[in-house]
Amino acid sequence: MGNRLSKIYTKTGDDGTTGLGDGSRVDKDDSRVEAYGTVDEANSAIGIILTMPSVTDFMENCLTNVQHDLFELGGELCIPGHKAITAAFITRLEADLDYLNQDLPPLKDFILPGGGPGAAACHLARTIVRRAERRTLSLKKVDAVREEVIRYLNRLSDLLFVIARVLARSENGKEVLWSRKN
Repeated sequence: MGNRLSKIYTKTGDDGTTGLGDGSRVDKDDSRVEAYGTVDEANSAIGIILTMPSVTDFMENCLTNVQHDLFELGGELCIPGHKAITAAFITRLEADLDYLNQDLPPLKDFILPGGGPGAAACHLARTIVRRAERRTLSLKKVDAVREEVIRYLNRLSDLLFVIARVLARSENGKEVLWSRKN
């Protein structure tokens, strides 16, 4: 790994631009910056989940791996042409998802975000990951984005949904189901 920042402020972004990983500069609201910035936001939201006492050791390991993955994914988005996410990342997510989902009852109703602090944090992280996916698809309209990146984000939102379901049961004993009675 190269040199770490020894000075946090550089003043180079004061003009509304930021540097990409390849050294080029773009506006801070560039679609590439929006995509990797939202991935960073999702990573922070996952950090909140990891502070919850209801998170199991399996979930902690799984989500810590995800945080490392998201740094790789953000790097891939930040450096045009860089490749970091592979099919193995997605396969691991799917295996974790299948393991966590195996004891859950099938869904018959929509679930409201909530069900306990950890479950609610998962739902928030899930919606941020969905936004990261949308921002990445917007980037793909103007520049190359590998399918593995989009598939990873899609699968991650599914994983967070399932973790929310598991946590709702352990924190609150049940999920909050949507029911419109008017």
